[in-house]
Amino acid sequence: MSGHLAAVRAITARPSAGPVYRSIVAVDLEGSTKRTNVVKGELRRVMYELLDRALTAAGIGPNHLEDLVDRGDGVLILVRPHDDVPKTVLLGRLMPVLTALLAGHNAQVTRPELELRLRAVVHAGEVHYDGRGFYGDDLDVAFRLLDAPAVKRALREATSSPLVLVVSEEIVTGVIRHGYVSPGRCGPAVRVRVGERLRRGRVHIPVPADADRPAAIRQARRQLVPTTPLSIAAAN
Repeated sequence: MSGHLAAVRAITARPSAGPVYRSIVAVDLEGSTKRTNVVKGELRRVMYELLDRALTAAGIGPNHLEDLVDRGDGVLILVRPHDDVPKTVLLGRLMPVLTALLAGHNAQVTRPELELRLRAVVHAGEVHYDGRGFYGDDLDVAFRLLDAPAVKRALREATSSPLVLVVSEEIVTGVIRHGYVSPGRCGPAVRVRVGERLRRGRVHIPVPADADRPAAIRQARRQLVPTTPLSIAAAN
């Protein structure tokens, strides 16, 4: 694991009296239950390293982020509201860079079980923090979308892509529909039920960033710029 993500510490910030707005990004590893623990450990190491490089290449640093939340075979990333990290950066930089890095890793591995394929979600909304972790309806929405059968099926069928992205209806309506950014080839609609409400999203297949941002990818692959390490909090 690279230095950018090496530090692990307990969450010590003071609990908020009310909800706070965050952009929500989460990823989940395909087929983790079919791997041995040894292979899972290696895939987790690579997943964090590539996330670290993608965040760095997209210009997203520790000052933009809450502690990363480890979810065993996935990671939750909460982005604080910064003008220099709008949702267009998440959709138009972070996801294409991560897709390219995943493709590069998979092209180099010699054992099929070490190939890394991810589902990802981008959402935003109000979250609560109680001193033990983050929770709230918008996190429930994000993870229901991420775990939706339609999204898992889309990744299985997208054999040429190492990542599929599901974007919540709120992000589609507020960002994508207006043409601010294209997160890639559009896939099927996704519908999930959270409580008594039906929530929607849309699958996209990100275009790897190599063609448009080769310098950023090369820099991310070579060496990270020294920064304050991101910290990782275990999920509850």
